Amino acid sequence: MDFVQRTIDLARQNVAEGGRPFATVIVKDGEILAESANQVAQTNDPTAHAEILAIRAACTRLGTEHLTGTTIYVLAHPCPMCLGSLYYCSPDEVVFLTTREAYEPHYVDDRKYFELGTFYEEFAKDWDQRRLPMRYEPREAAVEVYRFWQDRNGGQRRVPGAPAV
Repeated sequence: MDFVQRTIDLARQNVAEGGRPFATVIVKDGEILAESANQVAQTNDPTAHAEILAIRAACTRLGTEHLTGTTIYVLAHPCPMCLGSLYYCSPDEVVFLTTREAYEPHYVDDRKYFELGTFYEEFAKDWDQRRLPMRYEPREAAVEVYRFWQDRNGGQRRVPGAPAV
């Protein structure tokens, strides 16, 4: 099967049905493990990006949060939220089929605090220098939750089964 073409076809079908032009196909051992088009417009859920939905489905199907041994095909270079999710699930490879610069003449999704052209620079700033208003309210009880987790995890800090660094 041509996984690149499948990704393009999913995105095109989503646009034809009133959705946005994004899709993801996750492949393991030469077979499609999970796939999804972007569902933000259909669900009014700003986290319903194709990558997020496909990752959820693949992890549920495998019974793990780790997607080692997979290749993930995405229509466009991932947004920061999806990029973070892709890093977190640890696929063997991510293949993207277009760049923001290539599709920008046809599609823009800038928001109040988020513009694709500047977001990666914004993300690198210290939390108190970002455009998104943030406030730090330190609580020792919040740290205690992590101590509790570590105790319940046999004194280990790492999540069991996480791919090695």
